[in-house]
Amino acid sequence: MSAYRYPNSNVFYRKLSREFPLITHGFGCYLFDSEGHKYLDGSGGAFVANLGHGVREVAEAMGAQAAKVAYVSAASFTTEPVERLAAEIAALAPGDLDKVYFLCSGSEAVEAALKLARQYWVETGVPSKTKLLALRPGYHGNTMLALSASARQHYKTFYGAWLVDVRQVPAPYSYRCDCRGVAPYCSACDGQALEAAIQKEGPETVAAFIAEPVGGSSTGASVPPPDYYRRVRDICDRHQVLFIADEVLCGGGRTGTWFAIEQYGVVPDILTIGKGISGGYAPLSAVVAPQRIVDPIARGSGALMHAQTFSFHAVMAAAGLATVEYLRSHRLVERCAALGPEFHQKLGSLAGLPHVGDVRGRGLLAGVEFVHDKATRAPFPRKLKFAERFAEAALRAGLIVWPNVGHANGVDGDLAMLAPPFIISVDEIDEMVRLFSQALEQTVGTLETTA
Repeated sequence: MSAYRYPNSNVFYRKLSREFPLITHGFGCYLFDSEGHKYLDGSGGAFVANLGHGVREVAEAMGAQAAKVAYVSAASFTTEPVERLAAEIAALAPGDLDKVYFLCSGSEAVEAALKLARQYWVETGVPSKTKLLALRPGYHGNTMLALSASARQHYKTFYGAWLVDVRQVPAPYSYRCDCRGVAPYCSACDGQALEAAIQKEGPETVAAFIAEPVGGSSTGASVPPPDYYRRVRDICDRHQVLFIADEVLCGGGRTGTWFAIEQYGVVPDILTIGKGISGGYAPLSAVVAPQRIVDPIARGSGALMHAQTFSFHAVMAAAGLATVEYLRSHRLVERCAALGPEFHQKLGSLAGLPHVGDVRGRGLLAGVEFVHDKATRAPFPRKLKFAERFAEAALRAGLIVWPNVGHANGVDGDLAMLAPPFIISVDEIDEMVRLFSQALEQTVGTLETTA
C-alpha cells in the first residue's frame, strides 16, 4: 500500500480517502510521478500552471532574489521586485487600476478586496454601506468572508454558523437560466436581478458587488452575454455600489486578454488576481485598486486593515515578475487568444458523448457539464459523485482535470474544467480530447455496472 495516503503518512492531506501519486518533476504540459507515470496537465493543476512546468527563467529569478534577500516586513520596507511587479501590473490593468497590494492566495486577495470596499465607505463617511452582493452559483475562496460570498453549500454545511450574510443574485449562467443566454435576456442575464437585489436591500446599505467576469469552477467557464458587465457597471454607478471583479482564476491571460474584464469594455472599482500570475512557481495574489479608492484611506487611517506576515514577499514578487516577462516575451497571452477557437472547436466534439450536456468557455478555459438527461438537463444525483469518479478515471488515463459539483441546484451538478498551459500544442489538445473521452467511457461504464 502506498505511503502517500492518510493515515500512513504524516501529511494531513487535502483528501483523506485516496492515495496520492508522488510527482518527481514536470516539463512543458506534463507531470511525472515516482512510478514512471506521465500526466497531461489539462487544468494547470488548479488553473495555475499557465507557463507549463520546468521554466528555468522563473526558477532562476526566484533563486537570485532569495540569494539577495528573501523576506522583509512590508510594514517597514519595500523591495525591487515588489516595486517592479506592481508597475507591470498597473501598466497592464484596465482603466485607472494602478495600486497593487500583494498577498499569497486568491482567498486572501478576495478577503482583502471585500475589506477594502468596506473600509473605503467608512473612511468616506458612509458607514451605512455594510452589505455585499455576489452571484449564485459563484466561488471566491475559503477564508471566512470570501466563503460567505461564495455559493458553496457543501462547504457552508460545516461553517454556516460562522459566516456573514451575503445576498446572492442569480448568475448569468446560460446553460441553466431561463433565456439560455439568448436575447431577450432573462433577469439574470440582463442585470435586472442585480438591480432588484440592490433596490430590495436599499442602495444606501450596499457596499459592493463581486463577480467573476468569466465563470470559474462554480459555473464551469460560463460566459455572460456581451453587454452584461456594461449593465452591471451602470447599475453599480447609479447606486454607488463598488464593483469588484474577481479575476483570481480567469485573469492573467487565461481568456485571451491579460484581464477577462477587458473584453466587456468596462473597468471595475477593485480587481483581484492570483493563480497564474506567478505560473505556480510561488504563491502570489494581489488586489488592484485605483488611487480614488486608496486616497481616502491614505488620508484617514493610513493603512488597509488587512496586514499579513508574508504579504509583499520579495521572492514571490520575483516569481510574478519573471512570469509576466515570460508571458510577454513569448507572446503567450496572444497565443492563448489565437489558439482558443481551435481549442474549443476540438473540445466541441465531446458534446456528442453520453451525458455531456454542454461544452463552453473562452480562450484556454473550458467547462464540460455532465448531466443525467441531455434533453431535460437534469443533473446526476449527488450521491453518485459523477464528477469525482470522472476525475479519478481521467487521472488513471493520464489526464488531470478539475472537477466541480453543486452548480445545478446548490447540491447536484457535475462538471470538469480544462485550463491547460498556454504552451499546449494542437497535438496535445487532441491527446486531451482522446483521454477525456476514454475517461468518460470508463466512468459511464462503471455507473452502468454498479446500477
